Amino acid sequence: MRIFFTLRSSAALLLFIALSFPAKAADTLRVLFIGNSYTAVNNLPQVFKDMAASTGQVIITDESTPGGYTFQQHSTNATTLNKISAGNWDYVVLQEQSQYPSFPDAQVATEVFPYAHILDSLVKAQNPCAQTVFYMTWGRKNGDAMNCPGWPPVCTYLGMDSLLRLRYIQMAAANGGVVSPAGAVWRYLRATAPGIELYSGDESHPVMAGTYAAGCAFYAALLRKDPTEITYTGGLSATVANQIKAAAKTVAFDSLNFWRQYVTDPSAAFTVSGDLADFTFTNTSANADSYQWFFGDGSSSVLENPSHAYTADGAYEVMLVASHCQVRDTAWQTVVVNAPSGISGPQASAFSLVQEGKTLWLQRSGGFGTGARISLFHLSGQKVAVQEISGGSTRTGIDISTLPAGMYVAVIVGKDGWQQTLKVSLR
Repeated sequence: MRIFFTLRSSAALLLFIALSFPAKAADTLRVLFIGNSYTAVNNLPQVFKDMAASTGQVIITDESTPGGYTFQQHSTNATTLNKISAGNWDYVVLQEQSQYPSFPDAQVATEVFPYAHILDSLVKAQNPCAQTVFYMTWGRKNGDAMNCPGWPPVCTYLGMDSLLRLRYIQMAAANGGVVSPAGAVWRYLRATAPGIELYSGDESHPVMAGTYAAGCAFYAALLRKDPTEITYTGGLSATVANQIKAAAKTVAFDSLNFWRQYVTDPSAAFTVSGDLADFTFTNTSANADSYQWFFGDGSSSVLENPSHAYTADGAYEVMLVASHCQVRDTAWQTVVVNAPSGISGPQASAFSLVQEGKTLWLQRSGGFGTGARISLFHLSGQKVAVQEISGGSTRTGIDISTLPAGMYVAVIVGKDGWQQTLKVSLR
């Protein structure tokens, strides 16, 4: 099943590891390919599996790919329908006949879009957690000569390819699907690496390099991983494989938010309120139906909106994992539990924290060693200021001109390992 984590920073990653969240290193992903010869030639599903296996991801695939098949034909094909109804798919890939999406608007509106919707509806009815993937194919090498006389926009590669791109994006938008931008990777390679031949002799179907480019697009769009990590080459030279992987990174992976913009993945978010030790966490996540909280002190909760009381002072990293159908997103905040009044800690006498106008001055007798960082927190846990302190200095100022009056906690961490927590009331 799909498991993806959006970690907001390296600190969140360290917290994630420390809390030992129960995720498997390489969960099995189930993908059904529905298409035709563009999918079958060179066995794209197997290429995708081999790419994923080279980076530790297990993929199970199946396919229904009769030559020349359209969405309309698939919508009544017994084999296709049986494979969809087998269920438990994480992704179902839909690839239309190679020319149909580039046809005139009225024809696409009656011969392509309705059947894309029918297939998508069947997928979601049988697989409530599945995401539909629209496999954006490519324009023919020199345009569609067969249909050029009656439809001039397809007379050139760029004209045909642009129409295919548009229509696949429209299908993803209308059905809440993912776009696997193989055609966009092909276009980038044609422009930047013209020495790589992508087409077979019919100027339509892919040779292995073309299938490899498509596989890299799927790797990025479905696994949300950088395709340059792939070590499988598909029999291509390392130079060619690396060029294709780099192109897929630029086009597919670096623009994942664009290609996945129509998918309602979980988005984790929360707010914090409460007094100096007892906090309420309000869940503001979207598109999620289960939640796990880690409060940074070894405690956790699966409630949607939990409360938590801390028993010791300090700054705690709170993480929320919001999930839907095994797809997960994370959010985190720092909550500061009240320190005693005034300046406290094992070396409190060495510090002074004084407000002068709109500047908060921190001093340490003897200096700050090799350097330090001071982070200023509101008692809700919100970090409101950060200041680096250079080595050898004894005094640093923090601009507090934009901060409202109230109680704050300063956490000072030295580069040589010491830490100090101070409380201050700003006027």
